[in-house]
Parts: sequence; structure tokens; C-alpha cells
Amino acid sequence: MTTILGIPIQALFGQLLLGLINGAFYAMLSLGLALIFGLLNIVNFSHGALYMMGAFVAWLLLNEMGLDYWTALIVAPIVVALFGMVLERTMLCRLYKLDNLYGLLLTFGLALIIEGVFRQLYGISGMPYAVPSALAGGWNLGFMYLPIYRGWVVLASVVLCLGSWLLIEKTKLGAYLRAGTENATLVQAFGINVPLMITLTYGFGVGLAAIAGVLAAPIYSVNPLMGSNLIIVVFAVVVIGGMGSIMGAIVTGYLLGLVEGLTKVFYPEAASTVIFVLMGIVLLIKPAGLFGKGN
Repeated sequence: MTTILGIPIQALFGQLLLGLINGAFYAMLSLGLALIFGLLNIVNFSHGALYMMGAFVAWLLLNEMGLDYWTALIVAPIVVALFGMVLERTMLCRLYKLDNLYGLLLTFGLALIIEGVFRQLYGISGMPYAVPSALAGGWNLGFMYLPIYRGWVVLASVVLCLGSWLLIEKTKLGAYLRAGTENATLVQAFGINVPLMITLTYGFGVGLAAIAGVLAAPIYSVNPLMGSNLIIVVFAVVVIGGMGSIMGAIVTGYLLGLVEGLTKVFYPEAASTVIFVLMGIVLLIKPAGLFGKGN
């Protein structure tokens, strides 16, 4: 059997695949967080709960309405985005001129409420969500076995992340969004409805979290704790990449997923802490993050 540094090659590439899948979810969730913070200046601690809500909406659509995975992949993000826009218009919009701490506390409270509601209704035991038949099975690549669904998750994540970056950084709409956060009064003078634009931006950010939830449903069990178990790691990813940096969130998400996967191979005891150790090192060297402004 072929080995690398004493590790069977199948085991090594298997862990790299798991790391890449985790990195895909880190990238999608941290992208939404970075987008909301960078454009709205809100530390959205409810992001994990909205990710969980996306998975639950997909599960409910399947079990209560008989709608398949592909339909859920479209409907669930829209439902969660609308819910997020209601939250933004009724609560978060009152905090934009206040210290970031107020937004963090409010969204943390919202996360506890959302999670509590789902725990009360469905308990904490995980509920299965079947892999769609079109993506079942896998490919034997010789050096590893690649489940088709996991390959699909990585591909979908890359497309979503790069598409979002292009939208924000390379289009006129993205320019309006960035300008609106810098000088809302000036942008409104050109006839742009800045409050509506901010609401849609928040909806887009939480919609990304919901898409990640739908993609995660067939891999992980659908349960109310799935977001809270992930959000702390995602915040670490955002801090390492640079608060508000869209590309930083994407690149750091994938890289840290791979680092975590390699750590599970060579030093499993550190796998759960390696990201936080790296966060500490980065903050000591570059307090604004790898891609953040101010370095």
C-alpha cells in the first residue's frame, strides 16, 4: 500500500476531502458573515441559527410537502432570506449607528431564540435527509473514493463564493453597496434607495447561510444544534481572513478546512483547536487579518 510520511494515501486523501468539505461550509458561512459585517457593520451571531434554519426548511419541505432537494435548494434560501430581511427591518436597522457590541448581543439573543424554538418543536436528536438520487454513489479514483454528493458540495460552494465575490466587487450593484456603506447620504442623492439596498444585502448574506444549510443536510444530521456547533469556528475564520474581507473569508475558509483535515491525520489531538491557535498567531502578527484593511 502506498504511503506518504507513513500515512496510507487513501487515508490521507480521505481526510483532505473531509477538510475540503468542511472548508466549503466555512467559506460559505464566513462569506455571509463578512458581507454583512463589511457592508452593514453588524456582527451577525445569528448566522449559525439561520444556517440551521435553511437545513430545517429543506427537511420540512421534503417531509411535509414532498418537495425534493433541488426545489429546497431554491425555496429554502428565499424563505430564510425573507425572514432575515424582516429581522433587519424591524430590529437590526436601529443599531447601525451604535457600537458593534449592540448588534452582537441582539443577534446572539436572536440565535438563542431561533435555536430554542426548533429544539422545543423537534428535540435535539438528528433527523436524516437523504442524498438526492442524481448525486448518489461515488467514483473510485484509484487513490481515493470520491462520493458524488461531496464533490457536488465543493463545486457548488466554489461557484457560489466566486459568484458572490464578482457581484460585490465587479458590478455596478456592488459599487452602489460599497458606496452606500461609506456615505449613504451621497448615494441617496443619486436616487438610490439605500435602506432597501441594505435590507436586500442582509437577505443575501443570510440566504447564503441557508444554501449552506441545505447542502449540509444530506451530510450531517438536521438538528437545532448544527449551527451553534459551527458558528464559533466560522467566526475564527472571518477574523483570520480579515473582518469584512469577502475574498479573505473565501480563501481562509477553504485553507483552514484543509489545515484541519491534515491535522486530523498527523496530530488528531489538535484538530479541534488548530484553527484557534492559528487565529491567535495571525492576530499577533496582523491584527486586521490576512486580507483585512489596516495591515
